[in-house]
Amino acid sequence: MMSAAKPKLFFIGVGNMGNPMAANLVKAGYPVTVFDVSRAKAENLIALGATWVDSLAEGAAQADVVMASLPGPVQVREVMLGEQGVLAHVKAGATVIDTSTSAVELVRELVTLANSKGVDFLEAPVTNAVDMAALGRLSIFVGGDPATFEKHKPIFDVIGEKIFHVGEPGNGATIKLLTNLLWFVSAAAIGEGLMLGAKAGIPLHTVWEAIKSSAGNSWVAEHDVPSIFAGHYDPSFSLALCCKDLGLINGIAKSQGYDLPMGGMAQQLFQQAMATYGPEAAELHVVKLLEERVGHMLRP
Repeated sequence: MMSAAKPKLFFIGVGNMGNPMAANLVKAGYPVTVFDVSRAKAENLIALGATWVDSLAEGAAQADVVMASLPGPVQVREVMLGEQGVLAHVKAGATVIDTSTSAVELVRELVTLANSKGVDFLEAPVTNAVDMAALGRLSIFVGGDPATFEKHKPIFDVIGEKIFHVGEPGNGATIKLLTNLLWFVSAAAIGEGLMLGAKAGIPLHTVWEAIKSSAGNSWVAEHDVPSIFAGHYDPSFSLALCCKDLGLINGIAKSQGYDLPMGGMAQQLFQQAMATYGPEAAELHVVKLLEERVGHMLRP
């Protein structure tokens, strides 16, 4: 177990997911230093008591635990392996915890390099969206050394509700991405179910309640349908991130020697949505594609 004195945390990336995680750690009494490419994203954390630093090198050098929440493998590689990055400046004996959705191969590369410098490295991708991040109720999939995981369990308990140690480095990324596969396939399909009911003249709220009361229910049906009805399509997650993750998902299957029919179809649909609406458009624009093709908007 950790000693009574809480470790000094350096949190990198305080956007949609990182910000509420960092906020909960500050509220739990951890000394938290923060860095982001946009200082404006950290202003609420500074107001809570976090300390801002102007560089990765400065933050990493003084931290007991470095945490990161970044958009994907490109940013993780840059932050961790850059000349002014984390692994060039973090002290021996420290731990790096990466909550980003990354690539299996990159996770394994970073673990090997960190360990060669006397630094522990845990991958800990998170799921359950921004609202659960704010409540400290994320699900977290931790890959890496079991003793290091146990040592840092108090940190995970602050930001998460269901915490899984999933074994070897890379398994966290695999678990997170397979759950995203199911999310994205459901997101692509939910509009089709709603449209079938709407075009039959059934009130949309009745269609939605029926779906939630059936074998067709899902997290997407419970959580995402109001974003379609509201016409904002869930701006907390972009099409660019969906397409990035689907590329990683299908890449894992290829590395295992097979293809994913549903994963491939979902990737095509999300890429079509991104080409139509732009990379920053909200995740459920994949449903808007169907609405516009049919000429019927799914609004109660």
